[in-house]
Amino acid sequence: MSFNTYFRLASYSTVAAAALALFVAGGVGVGLAAVFAVVLIAAWNLKGTRWQLSERIALVVILASLPIFYLDWRILTPYLQIEFLETGQRANAEVAVLAHLILFLSAVKLLQRKADRDWFFLYLISFFEVLLAAGLTASPAFLATLILYLLCALSTVVAFEIQKARRKVTATQTRLLVPPDSTLFRKLPMRLWRRRYLETRRLPLVSLGLLVLIVVLALPLFLIAPRTALSALKRGGNGLAGFIGFSDNVTLGEIGQLKGNDEIFMHVRVENANGAPRTGLRWRGVALDTFTGIAWKKSAEAASFEDQKDERGFFKLGTTEDLGHLTAQTFYLEPVDTPVLFGAPRILGVQGKLPFLRIDSEGAVQTRPHDQERVVYKVFSDITEPSPSLLRSDRLEYLVPAARYLQLPDNFDPRVAALTRKVIMQSEARTGYDVARAIESYLRDNYQYSLDLKAGGAEPLSDFLFHVKVGHCEYFATAMAVMLRTQGMASRVVNGFLPGEYNEAAGAYTVRQSDAHSWVEVYFPQTNSWVTFDPTPPAGRTARARSGLAGYLSKYSEALDLMWFQYVVGYDKQEQRSLATSLRKDLFDLRRSSSSALARGQSLLPLIARPGVVVLIISSVLIVIIFLAGRVRRFGWHRGLKVWQSGSDLESFRVDFYERLIALLESRGLRREPHQTPLEFAAAIGMNEAHAITDAYNRVRFGEEKLSDSERKRIEEFLSALEGRRREN
Repeated sequence: MSFNTYFRLASYSTVAAAALALFVAGGVGVGLAAVFAVVLIAAWNLKGTRWQLSERIALVVILASLPIFYLDWRILTPYLQIEFLETGQRANAEVAVLAHLILFLSAVKLLQRKADRDWFFLYLISFFEVLLAAGLTASPAFLATLILYLLCALSTVVAFEIQKARRKVTATQTRLLVPPDSTLFRKLPMRLWRRRYLETRRLPLVSLGLLVLIVVLALPLFLIAPRTALSALKRGGNGLAGFIGFSDNVTLGEIGQLKGNDEIFMHVRVENANGAPRTGLRWRGVALDTFTGIAWKKSAEAASFEDQKDERGFFKLGTTEDLGHLTAQTFYLEPVDTPVLFGAPRILGVQGKLPFLRIDSEGAVQTRPHDQERVVYKVFSDITEPSPSLLRSDRLEYLVPAARYLQLPDNFDPRVAALTRKVIMQSEARTGYDVARAIESYLRDNYQYSLDLKAGGAEPLSDFLFHVKVGHCEYFATAMAVMLRTQGMASRVVNGFLPGEYNEAAGAYTVRQSDAHSWVEVYFPQTNSWVTFDPTPPAGRTARARSGLAGYLSKYSEALDLMWFQYVVGYDKQEQRSLATSLRKDLFDLRRSSSSALARGQSLLPLIARPGVVVLIISSVLIVIIFLAGRVRRFGWHRGLKVWQSGSDLESFRVDFYERLIALLESRGLRREPHQTPLEFAAAIGMNEAHAITDAYNRVRFGEEKLSDSERKRIEEFLSALEGRRREN
């Protein structure tokens, strides 16, 4: 690949990566992305042909298209807004029009003949596309496109500068960036890296190295500086609009509409779950105390709120007798148009970056609307309940404020009270707690669960109890609460969520809209506690389970998304402190385990020290003996046993084989005359061995060469053969 081709390929890749980032972020649709890809391919193939646009024609095309984009903004934008509202989305249509304009300008520049300023304009457009994409999404998929864009952009910038420099300097001088004698490239297999166009093969690796260096240098700054503001552009298409079931007035059947949707509502990480899911958890939302016959609502007393503000981000809502009863949960709530915050009952504290909290008399917690962004907060709950024996001893003597939990609708069907008395009589229940358990079991065992709304009419509860006997959680919870009220037991209906599916990869629960649930809370005045009862059959309380390869991959995808939001998008001072605490704990555990291992080693040292020292001494002596024996065999007794050598000794050591040859020849009466050179002396003797050794001597002594191991071995064989002949004579 020539350098010019590499430059074009890098530039086109940068433009394509930016468009891909915009597509992944949802800024453009599939159709427009496909059209831009076709333009990109056409522009590559039209290089150098007469079909390329001139600079003047490109300017005319851009100016002529401005009215079209004005109409796009004035006509298409309102149309898109209406369409988004009808579908429950809140996407920013102005952003879509801006994306259309950016891609159009980029396409025109690609199709024209390009000078340096045109390439630079394309690079600026691509950078703006990535910025726009960053403001449109908080998905980890954007990270992959960002890395691809950075790699392509680095390659392009380097190639662009070399391209400009090559017009003024020679091609050899442009190799200053990647020197041809680089150790890295010398080690690469040359069959993969042909000598021709060497710089185009090295530049991608240089760009990759620069990208790694940038990431390594930026990572500490990333961890030190938490994010304190939202993205520049808010894209509302992710919000759950028209969310029902968590307001002051909920009609029977609304929760069932939520349960038909599998969209993710939130993730919950329970910190003291010891890496395993817990049972019996529920995420409490709102509690309703007044039943009208067809709906539940809050009474005037229940709708009264108490506002709390705390600049430190911690809101104390209650106390506990034992800190060991606390369960900490971290909620990652998706954008949704309800201000309700969720938590396991009973909520004692909330921590998060929240401007305020509103707490009603039923223990429900609300904050500011967050239909355009995720909300992260931590809840501390005391999920313990009084023991059944203590609850059975409660005589249920209610005070006046509890009267609203005994309210029944006008024109109430008397058959409900009769059915309740029959259930109590059959179960032989004697205490209020046993009565609640009896009604709970009766509804679970004698009625079926279904999301199909079959009960209806003016009295849907009576229709459910006495005719269809099929319904979802709202009907079961309503039936139990009303049946308890007929017996003078204070109760209320709670809307919230089941724990959801536990994702082992993320260490958190995945809670979907289909996990929406209703249950009953019964008040026991002796312990001043609200106790949870759930009459819904098991079929309505089973969390969704994923299996197979698709389920396995989706769990890891959710884990990546949660980690991306926690440590990148939502990384604030709270997460910074949490990360620092976790690192300190890991370091402390490592130091403690190292100290324990060292202490165990010290206790075992006396047992192994004495034999270990003896073995070490014997091994060292054997190594020294073997080393000296080899030196004596090679250099003789005098030089072989001489451990320290001076500089002259080292120099002579390099050519000691020639001295051995001279000594052997003198022992046979062949003495070199002073006027003879080494080669003349070897030629006069007429021995092939002497000639080969003399040649090696000249190369080492005067040519500063080093003999290979095979040459040294061959010379040693020649000398050994001459020494053998001397002993025979």
